[in-house]
Amino acid sequence: MPQDPLAFARQALQRLAPALRRQERCFAPCGEGLRANGAKGQPLLDFSSNDYLGLAQAAAGSASPGAVAAGGGSGASPLVTGLRPIHQQLREALGAWLGRERVFLFPSGFQANVSLLAVLADRRCLVLADRLCHHSLLLGVRASGARLQRFAHNDLGDLERRLGKARQQQPERRLVVVSESLFSMEGTSPDVARLAGLCGRFGALLVLDEAHALGVLGPLGRGLAWGRPGVHVVVGTFGKALGSGGAMVAVDGVLGDYLLQFCGGYRYSTALAPPLAATTMANLQRLPGLEPERQTLLARATQLRRRLVALGYPRPPGHGPVVPILVGDEEVAMALQRRLEEAGLLVAAIRPPTVPQGAARLRVVLRLGQPPQAMDTLVQTLLAGQHR
Repeated sequence: MPQDPLAFARQALQRLAPALRRQERCFAPCGEGLRANGAKGQPLLDFSSNDYLGLAQAAAGSASPGAVAAGGGSGASPLVTGLRPIHQQLREALGAWLGRERVFLFPSGFQANVSLLAVLADRRCLVLADRLCHHSLLLGVRASGARLQRFAHNDLGDLERRLGKARQQQPERRLVVVSESLFSMEGTSPDVARLAGLCGRFGALLVLDEAHALGVLGPLGRGLAWGRPGVHVVVGTFGKALGSGGAMVAVDGVLGDYLLQFCGGYRYSTALAPPLAATTMANLQRLPGLEPERQTLLARATQLRRRLVALGYPRPPGHGPVVPILVGDEEVAMALQRRLEEAGLLVAAIRPPTVPQGAARLRVVLRLGQPPQAMDTLVQTLLAGQHR
């Protein structure tokens, strides 16, 4: 009998049952909410997307003049003919906003992370990554051929021990440390000042993924790497608080020259679509005027955490707009998701393999534009679910 070339896929799907996802859900914007494809009745109020400042929703009905003028696609890589004036304007604006000398634009955050780690590390390098780092970062390390060690989540004592041992064993070895400033499934943040200090002490290059923090955390929403010279590389995405699409890598000095010469994911990929660059530019210019709203959003996040504790839940860690409610059992999480949808709220149940076994949760995302009474509905629905 010939070998079945699809056996690996059948076996993997069989192991995944009964948690198998049959298909993606399709949602259409509808007023302040989202309506599932084919669903009837009122739309669901969105407590799941990463549009923290409501900029994507605000731009959904109309394109900015800059986006229209920019044209459709860029047609080539940035090193051929793909770099447009709007790209250059956006790079300069992002560099000034973040206090960085050079910014590279990518079509997606996933591509930026894979491309970046693949060029910063090699098979002689050791990469130490937070255990809960995004899959794209880990995939980039794998592509580089580097050895990977994963330190306990936000445990800088564990990182310090590993860095010390690595330096003792191979004093000249290149060390790269990878973390995030706001972990999207945990709502947690590291002590970035101490993290940067550790990397400086042991001569390690520090990469910080600020995808979920930019626009929301740090001084004026500039992220937690702002003003930290020990953070060598900042990654950011435009599809979250900036309400657009695409991503950037921001660096200083020699790293800018190095990435331009050697980063294949930048050199050999069609440049970010100009309309996305134009929309990102327009939204970036709006950010300073949204500072009161940003502070209100963070205050609401603190309030929700307090109310969840009052319901008997463990306090969700962190202080940003991602508020995970740890449930544990994935069937319970899915039942709560359905119950919340019946109440008109779209709250995603996150389950394995996205999170470890026994760590299923509801991922609540607070966003500008959610009516004040929506938090009451959320809390009351969770309370009712406890008494069923």
